[in-house]
Amino acid sequence: MENVIDELNWRGLIKEYSNEESVKKLFESKQTIYCGFDPSASSMHIGNFVMISILMRLQRAGHKIVAVVGGATGMIGDPSGKSKERNLLTVDKVKENTESIRRQLERFLDLSNPDKGMILNNYDWLSKISLLEYLRDTAKFFPINYMLNKDIVKSRLEVGISLTEFCYMTLQSFDFKFLHDNYGVNIQIGGNDQWGNLTAGLDLIRKTEGDESKVECMTAHLITRSDGKKFGKSEDGALFLDPKLTSPYKLYQFFINQSDEDCIKYLKVFTFLTKEEIMEVEKEHLANLGARIGQKKLAYEVTKVIHGQEAADEAKKMSEALFSNDFKSLKEESIQELFGAMEVKLDEPLILEDLLIKVKAASSKREAREFIKNGAVSINGEKVQESTKLIDSSFTLYGKYIILRRGKKNYYLVRLG
Repeated sequence: MENVIDELNWRGLIKEYSNEESVKKLFESKQTIYCGFDPSASSMHIGNFVMISILMRLQRAGHKIVAVVGGATGMIGDPSGKSKERNLLTVDKVKENTESIRRQLERFLDLSNPDKGMILNNYDWLSKISLLEYLRDTAKFFPINYMLNKDIVKSRLEVGISLTEFCYMTLQSFDFKFLHDNYGVNIQIGGNDQWGNLTAGLDLIRKTEGDESKVECMTAHLITRSDGKKFGKSEDGALFLDPKLTSPYKLYQFFINQSDEDCIKYLKVFTFLTKEEIMEVEKEHLANLGARIGQKKLAYEVTKVIHGQEAADEAKKMSEALFSNDFKSLKEESIQELFGAMEVKLDEPLILEDLLIKVKAASSKREAREFIKNGAVSINGEKVQESTKLIDSSFTLYGKYIILRRGKKNYYLVRLG
């Protein structure tokens, strides 16, 4: 079995190992690896996809993966990376989010055989432990000084941390031990902000089973841009994996607008192109920087793996339509997404110069005629240079839409009828 660690390192995915040599040794044979997912929201985002992609790579390399949705720990709140106490979600909301996260994970992981992978909910075991059992069998292995020295706790001491969040690492540690004992899990992975929680789980297993226990953990890099800023945030907020919250087109646009330096880096992190394929894209990209070959490949591949080829093809078509002026092949919903914010309703047909004034593309008939005469006006991607041309239903797409463009970047969606 090929050791997958070398590929993960080449892709720049792994930040820290509890012991890299021991991890490599474990991966010489089939392993069962687990990663937890927090149901604090109804959808995961592009940052979470880094962890999902690592599970996918491990699974494709022949290992078994266990994705754990924190139906129980989600009721507590992980203090990692948080500067203040979380507002606790209601029990019903956590259950709703847990099911939503499970459905998202099912899209990416091969669950056709339990020997390949499974999704579990830690509520199924943590909810069955009594307080006394927890204190006697788990909490006693966590000295207070040990917990206070963990960065996830230390960073919160000045502003305050409740007993609830203080104990979070003990519950995640219990998960690791439970999965090790019942599912043969030897390796836990997580984001780099989870380092304290992951190593606490190792310590719990070794304290209860002995230092010779062959368990390890590793964390993924926090993905950043070349300017050092956090990755995955757009002006409108997080990029969610739910297409209803972040459309495939919006995801495509985010990646196609990455810098030359970042696009090759992200091809390694977010796509499943081989090393050879990425090196070939990089070679072509650097030889023709103006063509943005790397960005186009990145945007398409990421959209395809997250939303499927059909969605990626449509997102690509939408993006290219703005440059080629070819709108007639777009789906109706694509027209709405691209231009819906500029929609103007029209009760009856108008001649072109009056239409420009109606949509505020021109301030007067004289200005409208000037735009039209100079070839700056197009209808559905085709130039129209007759100012008195009647724009009626014969111009509509899907029997209602007319896409008017003035200049290079001014678009208006006219809805007739």
